[in-house]
Amino acid sequence: MTESNKSLFGKPGTFYIYKSYGIHHCLNIVTDKENFASGVLIRSVFISNNDERLASGPGLVTKTFSIDISFNSLEVLNNKSLWISPRDSTLEEKDLIQTTRIGISKAKNIKWRWYLKNSRSVSKRLKGDRTPKFQ
Repeated sequence: MTESNKSLFGKPGTFYIYKSYGIHHCLNIVTDKENFASGVLIRSVFISNNDERLASGPGLVTKTFSIDISFNSLEVLNNKSLWISPRDSTLEEKDLIQTTRIGISKAKNIKWRWYLKNSRSVSKRLKGDRTPKFQ
């Protein structure tokens, strides 16, 4: 554990923000348990009534929402600056694509990446995915 990744080992349900390659901030949600590094990187966000590619990568997510290191360690549910809204109750498992992660060098074959089947807001879709976009 280092000072810069300390919050990744923190309380589940908090944000872990770090700077990737010294350029872009990345937004993660700490998961699992304290003192164990576990988090989910938010790679894209669909924003209705906007350009579907506006937040189509980790750096674009933080740029679009002006997220920087000041959001690090904030609770996901108990703050007014940044939060995650509940999902649409009509979404079902069949609406999700599960695939391998991108932009990593280890464990490339583990399917720990999910996105909405019809979304064009993801940075990279599953090869051959020709599902029509949201209407």
